[in-house]
Amino acid sequence: MKKTYKNMTLALCALSLAFALTAPVYAQEISALSVPAGQKMNIEGVILSVDAEILTVRTFGNAVYRVSVSSGTDVKERKSNFLRGAKKYSAIDLVPGLQVEAKGLGMNSGVLAASEVRFRNDDHIVAQAMDTRVVPVEKDLRDTQVRLGATEKNAERLSGQIQELTAITDLVRNDARAAQTTADAAIAAAAGAQSTADNAHVGVRTTNERIGLIDDYEMTALATVYFKVGSAVIAAEYRTELNRFAEQIRSEKGYIIEVAGFASSDGDTNANRRLSQQRADAVIQHLAENYMIPMRRFVTPMGYGESNPVGDNKTREGREENRRVEVRLLINKGLTATGVDAGGAPVQTGQLR
Repeated sequence: MKKTYKNMTLALCALSLAFALTAPVYAQEISALSVPAGQKMNIEGVILSVDAEILTVRTFGNAVYRVSVSSGTDVKERKSNFLRGAKKYSAIDLVPGLQVEAKGLGMNSGVLAASEVRFRNDDHIVAQAMDTRVVPVEKDLRDTQVRLGATEKNAERLSGQIQELTAITDLVRNDARAAQTTADAAIAAAAGAQSTADNAHVGVRTTNERIGLIDDYEMTALATVYFKVGSAVIAAEYRTELNRFAEQIRSEKGYIIEVAGFASSDGDTNANRRLSQQRADAVIQHLAENYMIPMRRFVTPMGYGESNPVGDNKTREGREENRRVEVRLLINKGLTATGVDAGGAPVQTGQLR
């Protein structure tokens, strides 16, 4: 059990260090090493950037490689918990700051064609939160100041989420110590205290199950905001929808908010990608300003442009459905799981006792 806590703490520290080491690299052009065509290779390091289906990965030896990810690439969790199966992911889950292991063959272009990519689930949670979606530096000073401000907000949000995960880990550790102490005392007691020992063992098992849920989130609420063509302005009717969504958050703890923007096929593809990002930012600004939701609660917003349509872009009704922002409320299962205490009484494990 102590080893599990130690590994969890080391993982959080390693991810924070990876973010600090990779940030300077984003600001300069990266020179990648070539992988000889046909050569098998295993690369382990941190994703610096994602461009379409090409990952730029820096190894722990400071070498930089390009890794190609396709629909045939097996993207899966490198799990440490043998009690459950490994989670499967897709290429869209590979974000900057994520520590990965990629295996594959070299291509004529010098890029490694990955047949499989593995990473830890808790590494992915932190990397997804700290993904800053860095864009090329422009000459305009005003745009540069805006990007610097966004980077500072993301750093503040990441710091808050890491502190929250650390607090949850401390809470679990204290519960485990208390349950184990009770179990040891019950085992040493007389035969008449056997029932107390049994309840203590149940408490230990419940605590272990809770540890496995720390990196797992459950969606409990969804709000969808639709926009007019070429607009990122939230209409009055959808402000009301967002207000209802925000009311559900007031009593929640251990939550994050995922915001994803989309666009129809009207207009230029790059312009639609920027427009979908602006729509996602507008929703976050509304929630933060009107309900004082801390920025650390928001997962870095993503503008998907024309990708992931829910309607047919060939019809007007379908394009209207695609001009949207989806807002999801995700609750940490480590706080919502329930169990029993040493006396057999139900306990809400997310509460401080």
